[in-house]
Amino acid sequence: MSNHYQLRGRLWIEGPEGTFLGYGRVVLLEKIREHGSISAAARALEMSYLRAWKLVDSMNRQSRKPVVTKTTGGRGGGGAVLTETGEHAINTFWAAYGDFKAYLAGGSKKLGM
Repeated sequence: MSNHYQLRGRLWIEGPEGTFLGYGRVVLLEKIREHGSISAAARALEMSYLRAWKLVDSMNRQSRKPVVTKTTGGRGGGGAVLTETGEHAINTFWAAYGDFKAYLAGGSKKLGM
C-alpha cells in the first residue's frame, strides 16, 4: 500500500515588518537580475510594476543593505541591478528551501497512514 499522505508547507523568511523573502520575492529578484529592470521583471512574471516595486521596496527597507539598486533613466532608460546582498539573499533562500523540501519529503515517508 502506498503512502497517500504528504507533508506540505510554504517557507518564507520574516523580519520585523513581516515577510522579507519568500518564493515569489526570490523569483522576482532573479528576474530583475535576468532583465536588468523592475518593469521588465514584472512583465515577465505578469505582475504590475507597482506590485513589483512595492516588493522590492519592502525587501530593501528590511535589509541592512539594499538587495536591488535602481539606475536613473537617460537615453537608454533606467534599470535595476541586483546587489551582492540580493545575490546572497537568493542563495540563502534556495539553500533553506532545499532543506525544507527534504524535510517535508522525509516527514511524508514517515507518515505511513
